[in-house]
Amino acid sequence: MHKVIYVVLDGLGDDPLPQLGDKTPLEAARTPNLDALAGRGINGTVYTVGKGIAPESDIAVFAILGYDPREHHSGRGPMEALGAGMEMRDGDLAYRVNFATVGDDGVTIVDRRVGRNLTDAEARALADEANARIRLPGATATLRATVGHRGVLHLRRHEGRLSAEVTNTDPAYDRVGALGVAKETFEEVVQRCSPLPGHEDDEAAAAAADLTNEYLLQCFRVLSDAEVNGKRRAVGSMPGNIILTRDGGDHLPTPPPFRERYGADWGCFVEMPVERGISLVLGMGQVEVPTAEKAGGVERQYQAWAETALEAIEGYDGLYIHIKGPDIPAHDGRYEEKLENIEAIDAAFFGRLLPELRSDAIVAVTADHSTSCAKKAHTDDPVPLVVAGPGVSSDAVSTFGERAAAKGAIGLIQGVEIMPRLMGLARG
Repeated sequence: MHKVIYVVLDGLGDDPLPQLGDKTPLEAARTPNLDALAGRGINGTVYTVGKGIAPESDIAVFAILGYDPREHHSGRGPMEALGAGMEMRDGDLAYRVNFATVGDDGVTIVDRRVGRNLTDAEARALADEANARIRLPGATATLRATVGHRGVLHLRRHEGRLSAEVTNTDPAYDRVGALGVAKETFEEVVQRCSPLPGHEDDEAAAAAADLTNEYLLQCFRVLSDAEVNGKRRAVGSMPGNIILTRDGGDHLPTPPPFRERYGADWGCFVEMPVERGISLVLGMGQVEVPTAEKAGGVERQYQAWAETALEAIEGYDGLYIHIKGPDIPAHDGRYEEKLENIEAIDAAFFGRLLPELRSDAIVAVTADHSTSCAKKAHTDDPVPLVVAGPGVSSDAVSTFGERAAAKGAIGLIQGVEIMPRLMGLARG
């Protein structure tokens, strides 16, 4: 069996921008290594979850690993909780949350991500404050800070279960069953949590909504007075004075293990808890990799990831590598920073990985979704895909980009089709 390196660049796809000569950040970036990969491989584009769906990363990752999230997902919250090392029992309720900034009324959103400069240490201090002071009737609540402004809220009743059939309080995301879907436009107001249509008479959903609303009410009061936020205000930074909840789940899913489905042992290294949670649910191996801070900068981090991949691939049949970089600046419309991040990944990660990778390995590169710098949001646009290695004949594509990939021989496919194709190539 051939080894497989499967790289997902978070939020890579984008819209053409007049500032870049009607090119996307990927198309405008200098990417000689990815271009060379496209030139010797086969290319196409992918609707990771489905046409018309602007997916969040969790459902997209399930899909591009070959698991239809409509069948195998139970909400982002439990994946975040698992990835953050929290216990999740059936009937518990877990949400992905953002620390956010609201005005004095407690509902008007100033910034959904606290200006994107909330440090991990500050977020942990805010979570500690909330855990020490917030008390819910008949339930326990645990807030866990994860990376930057991100976190997990876990609720457990003393008696009875909670249902995840409730709405988000984060206005930027909607619920379609268990799927979290990004909105392109929304009102900057904290939403009230309510049972989803058809679940108004469900006691467990009503209890979940009531507890969520009570938590947010107390959270605003507690965090507004937190010492961390006093210090942030003193230096002109936004306070993280509330959390926004989304994509709740009330149990862990039980999909077939990756090895059982594909007959192969895969490892993964990821930056964010949600991808770690998904890999744990699928029984994939965990490869520890350094953060940018520990590595000494983003470019050194990407080099270290490449070096780790070269070592780790010898112990696995394949590696799933999820790189968050391009998504973050796109959410804030920082197209130049997104372009620079793509160039850093090409030079430091692929420039280190590809020359040293064994010649009989298969390499695939795609994205979990498009994140538009113009819209500052995930979109439903297809993302580029390239696959190169043994058994792959090159097509006429010579550069790695959205419009170039659309001309490739793979054509337009669905996310769940990628992994079966890769494993077919791996077996020759």
